[in-house]
Amino acid sequence: MSSARVDYIAPWWTYWLHNFPHINLRFQPTDNSFQPEEENYQQSLIFLGCVAAAGLGLNLLCLAIYLSCLCCCRKDEEEESKKPNSCCVTWSAVAAGLITCVAVGVGFYGNSETNDGVYQLTYSLYNANHTLGGVDSLVTGTMGSMKSGLHQHLARLDEIFATRGDYVQTLQFMQQMADNVIKQLLGLPDWEEAKVDLASIADQTANIEYYRWLSYLLLLIVDLIICLLACLGLAKQSRWLLTTMMVFGVLTLVLSWTSLGADLATAVGTSDFCVSPDKYLLSQTKGIIGADIVHYYLYCNQTLSNPFQQPLTIFQRSLTTMQIQIQGLLQFAVPLFPTAERDLLGIQHLLNSSEASLHQLTALLDCRGLNKDYLDAMVGVCYDGVEGVLYLCLFSTLAACAFTVMLCAIPRAWRQIACRERDYDDIDEEDPFNPRARRIGSQNPNLTNMHSFCSYSSSMGSQTSLHPPAPAVSNAPMSEYMNQTALFGGNPRYENVPLIGRGSPPPSYSPSMRATYLSMTEEQRRQFGNDFQA
Repeated sequence: MSSARVDYIAPWWTYWLHNFPHINLRFQPTDNSFQPEEENYQQSLIFLGCVAAAGLGLNLLCLAIYLSCLCCCRKDEEEESKKPNSCCVTWSAVAAGLITCVAVGVGFYGNSETNDGVYQLTYSLYNANHTLGGVDSLVTGTMGSMKSGLHQHLARLDEIFATRGDYVQTLQFMQQMADNVIKQLLGLPDWEEAKVDLASIADQTANIEYYRWLSYLLLLIVDLIICLLACLGLAKQSRWLLTTMMVFGVLTLVLSWTSLGADLATAVGTSDFCVSPDKYLLSQTKGIIGADIVHYYLYCNQTLSNPFQQPLTIFQRSLTTMQIQIQGLLQFAVPLFPTAERDLLGIQHLLNSSEASLHQLTALLDCRGLNKDYLDAMVGVCYDGVEGVLYLCLFSTLAACAFTVMLCAIPRAWRQIACRERDYDDIDEEDPFNPRARRIGSQNPNLTNMHSFCSYSSSMGSQTSLHPPAPAVSNAPMSEYMNQTALFGGNPRYENVPLIGRGSPPPSYSPSMRATYLSMTEEQRRQFGNDFQA
């Protein structure tokens, strides 16, 4: 037995989580000791999940109020297009992206730590199950060899030594020693039930952990993808992409709060176990294994005596006595009864194998092996496991904050995009000096060029009603005239000839002025043009 032993000490965060208020669904305080089979304790863990659900409801309510205020309290278009609002959306998107990246990093670390802790737990459980299974196999095998094999050899020797009473008494003494060995082996605890429980617990834990690890991995990837697509939608000013990411953002927000509630309940429940694991294990093994045996394996120090020392010592002495008797019979009885040599050698081989089993059994029943598995399991659960779950709680909190900021920024960005499109729609597309009209004209060269209402080919007046004025009106050279006409429509505009020399574009008239102009005679039109030039 080891003279020095490192005792299990629960980490500080388990005590901090253990001191969380334990309140059942009737808002009554309950005992914080780990009792998963108790209804009140189960309700106290469910209450922590309900607290996270309440946080989700409050978060969604605040978002709804914000969106309602954003829709109801509309500002002027000038204020909507100001730079500070765009900067606010940009910085909100940057903040959401940074928080999401930090959250995903924390989540990956926490998921890995939790997986490492659970793997260490299952590995220790499998090792302990292997140890207990080995003990059970050795005990069962030794008892079987003593009951069947030794009994058959002794029965045949009894027939051979029937004429020698002293040899028969020796055989009866050996039978008593074999019965004593069986009695001592029966005094050992039955490890079969504990072995089956450990194996099933390890299998269930491994399966649950695999799906938990995979679920969190997918959640981390989805969070990162949604954040990147939302930033892409803001950069491209894509309204449908922003709308889609807003829907997925709400779903991810719900998942974040749900995972926070589950992680918080798991962390508190596991911490309750980690603070006092011995008490729970003693209650679970009551009626299956003696309390002294459980204490021996949980603490494994020199102050506790080995509860198996006495039966193992009797086992060893019985085997030694039987081997001495066999050696005497081989020396004195074989010369008189040669046929007895085979059975005596068979008994000697059986005793040698039983002694080897005794040494293996002594090593397996020593507290150091099972205690090491116990300590490894506790370190995996209470150190790596609970620490990883706390990091997952931090990830869920950061993810909820990031998607809240993103859901606040997307509607404002969506509204700014709509305002910009409305501003473009309000511009007169028939204005030849509108950049958008020029862009449309360059993209669609087959469209008819825009003309002023005074054009000779205008749709408001027929060619018969509007006659071109005399060419003598213009004093400008023909090259200048052609340049001006090509600039303002590409067709000759005889009515604009008096304005060519001034270097100004054709005037825009209101519909009333146009109707007045069309109703004039040609002389009045000419006079009207001269007056307008003056």
